[in-house]
Amino acid sequence: MTAERLSRRAFLAGCLASLAAAQAGLRAGQRDRAPGRDRDERLERFRLRQAGAHLRARFRDLPGHVVFEYYPWYGVDPWRHWDDGGRTPPARIASNYLPALGAYDSRSARVIEQHARWIVESGARAINLSWWGQGSFEDRAVPLVMDVMRDHDIRVTFHLEPYAADRATRLAGDITYLLRQYGERRRWDTFLLLERADGSAAPVMKLFGSILPPTFTDCLGVRRAVPDHVPDAVWREQTTRLRREIGSEFEQFTLLADSLDVARTRAGGFDGGTSGDPYFHPDRWPEVASWFNAEDLLIVFAVNAGFDAPGPVAAPGDPCYAPPRADPLPDVDWSAEEWRALVQQASALRIADSFERTLSLQIDRRSTNERRGFFLVYVNSFNEWHEGTQFEPMKPYAQLAPAERATYHNGPGGQYRLETLGELMAEIR
Repeated sequence: MTAERLSRRAFLAGCLASLAAAQAGLRAGQRDRAPGRDRDERLERFRLRQAGAHLRARFRDLPGHVVFEYYPWYGVDPWRHWDDGGRTPPARIASNYLPALGAYDSRSARVIEQHARWIVESGARAINLSWWGQGSFEDRAVPLVMDVMRDHDIRVTFHLEPYAADRATRLAGDITYLLRQYGERRRWDTFLLLERADGSAAPVMKLFGSILPPTFTDCLGVRRAVPDHVPDAVWREQTTRLRREIGSEFEQFTLLADSLDVARTRAGGFDGGTSGDPYFHPDRWPEVASWFNAEDLLIVFAVNAGFDAPGPVAAPGDPCYAPPRADPLPDVDWSAEEWRALVQQASALRIADSFERTLSLQIDRRSTNERRGFFLVYVNSFNEWHEGTQFEPMKPYAQLAPAERATYHNGPGGQYRLETLGELMAEIR
């Protein structure tokens, strides 16, 4: 055994000693972090219960304020998304994790039914569909998804993706289309109308890839244009037009930009910002929240379990390319089952930390969200398998075939992420 492997084993042994009985602790709702942290754990649970009591006094339906990011973009005949990056499903899918359902089709009612049951079990009651333009594959999937979610009392809203170079100039029309097609025409049977503390309710949506810089400098010092950059004035023109068109019906319609740039969020006419970036850790959130609060803008941080995306099959020709870095544990020996247990524990801790932090920041008396009676929790994500952010159950490690164990990063518990969220939701409901 090499010196490097010995040192990794020694590190692992120390971590496992500190996190003894981690998996049993998760099952019991005790997310042990290290020896001597029992008092901290009790304090965190007390804070969650306090937050829950505060929120229940202001909002009638807390589960409807917890929204999973949901991706209706998978296909099997032909393959869609499972074959990204040169993968060859079903033998190898474009993910470091193998779903409990295998490589499925987002248009399958059976699959969506199971998704809905899992979402209900987690304690959440809303999803945020990844949407890629009118008439797209994802748009055509919406009616069936909404039908199934309606039967499980799950509300549906949308986050608008950068589906075309001119998508910014279509923003007002796209949102009006979504409101009319999937709200008005369905008599609002499933559309998420987020309730505020004063009892009013209105749709809430967000954008992805919205506020980006015009240029960046690569590792070679070359300044390059950012393809999806949109000037603030274009966003402002569209948000102004949108409010003119729907303002009489939804005065409190909320549109969030995926941005931590306060000045540009305001310049674009957005109601606030949001971040689901797993690399942006919860301990850094309070400072950014203070910036948004100072400008009377909403801010929503997403609950997340970390990030673990596979690199491309063939190394790209870009000299600045760097493989994706896993988080919260970047250097893992996936051949050792003990390491998988440690990753599972670290991921569960990230869920707990991000959940507690986004709640505490929103109910803080200095928070714009609190002042405006606005509360929203995004969960990143239900099924973005490419990035390893998914809460959808994976196949437990013990059920993987030998070849699958060599390929995928599945942990000992297939449902531990949903179970962790469910335990946290139980504390506030």
